[in-house]
Amino acid sequence: MKIAVVGGGWAGLAAAVTLSQAGQQVSLFEMAGQPGGRARSLGGGEPRLDNGQHILIGAYRESLDLMRQVGARPDERLLRLPLRLRYPQHEGLRLPPGPPLPAFARAVLGYGAWPWRARLALLRASLGWTLSGFDCDPRLSVDALCQALPAAVRQELIDPLCVAALNTPAREASAQVFLRVLRDALFSGPGSADLLLPRRPLSELLAEPATAWLEARDATLHWQRRISRLEAGPRLDGEAFDAVILACSAGEAARLAAPLAPDWAARAAALRFEPIVTVYLESPGSALPAPMVALHERAEQPAQFAFDLGQLGHAPGRFAFVISGAAPWVARGLEATGAAVLAQAQAALAWRSPPTMLRCLAEKRATFACTPGLQRPATAVAPGIWAAGDYVDSPYPATLEGAVRSGRAAAQAVLAG
Repeated sequence: MKIAVVGGGWAGLAAAVTLSQAGQQVSLFEMAGQPGGRARSLGGGEPRLDNGQHILIGAYRESLDLMRQVGARPDERLLRLPLRLRYPQHEGLRLPPGPPLPAFARAVLGYGAWPWRARLALLRASLGWTLSGFDCDPRLSVDALCQALPAAVRQELIDPLCVAALNTPAREASAQVFLRVLRDALFSGPGSADLLLPRRPLSELLAEPATAWLEARDATLHWQRRISRLEAGPRLDGEAFDAVILACSAGEAARLAAPLAPDWAARAAALRFEPIVTVYLESPGSALPAPMVALHERAEQPAQFAFDLGQLGHAPGRFAFVISGAAPWVARGLEATGAAVLAQAQAALAWRSPPTMLRCLAEKRATFACTPGLQRPATAVAPGIWAAGDYVDSPYPATLEGAVRSGRAAAQAVLAG
């Protein structure tokens, strides 16, 4: 079959690789000059900066499988660490190796920074979530789900996990999706909660290896090509295809689909998005207490996590500070945001030399807002047309794994006819 994939992010690349592996004739169209979408490296400069700091976890099995399929060798390009919430001045919750349920219980019971009442309350809540099959009323927020937990547990565990996984504050985030993330990350098998931190620039994790893999299999790749119209048939800008996968942004997919599937397009267009800001700092000779450090977010201290890029094999003395759910800070402007993060870094951490800001980057539509009861658009759009992307209906939030799973699912739907 002659199949078009519109969009060269992780979802589009997953779809294109799956279809090409099945022997189909694939044409991929990407409006940018490079693949990778919202998980890519920036052009120019050495060492390379990324458009944001991403992490994977051990439960991202389809992403890791896709990386292996295209020769990206995740065991070499990702640093695997046990789940550890290390704060600047103290060790946070840390999971030991072993079967997930006993490991989680040992970690909670052994975390002396919380009083016994708090530790037992978390174990009781976790047992209740397990017995319920990690399901709940879809109208619940994470705050409502966890309201009985002590403040220390919510501040040091629930809130950072929620904003890291869903990029949505706990007061607005879907408890149902959060529980699915907890199930897969903490309780689905040994190593599922491990942090996988990129040792290489983001484009080397998937975008560049997948592009080379597709080119070697005679896929046709079109860069800087924005599709103007989608017609029944299906046809893209007048060219006929047996099937089309819309793996572009939700806004682009809604624009293209509107004439053929107005209801689907309206649902995609109605999604609200959350930005992520990454601030790169430099301090020669400095190092953080761990490759990834959790931070206490406050009114004028916006970053929730900091990464020591030197410990990850990138440039020594270079650091990435991440603000998830960053809409209020984007509204204040990048200059003010960068200055606030620099002040936060100086106050929270010890430095061998005064840190300076290299760059402040905002991915303004980084993820959809994962709110309670959200109705996401389906994979099927119209006859011969499917959608792929982390925003498409699934149990997962807007993650790299969600994008890969969606791309593969759309490709399998095409192959199934």
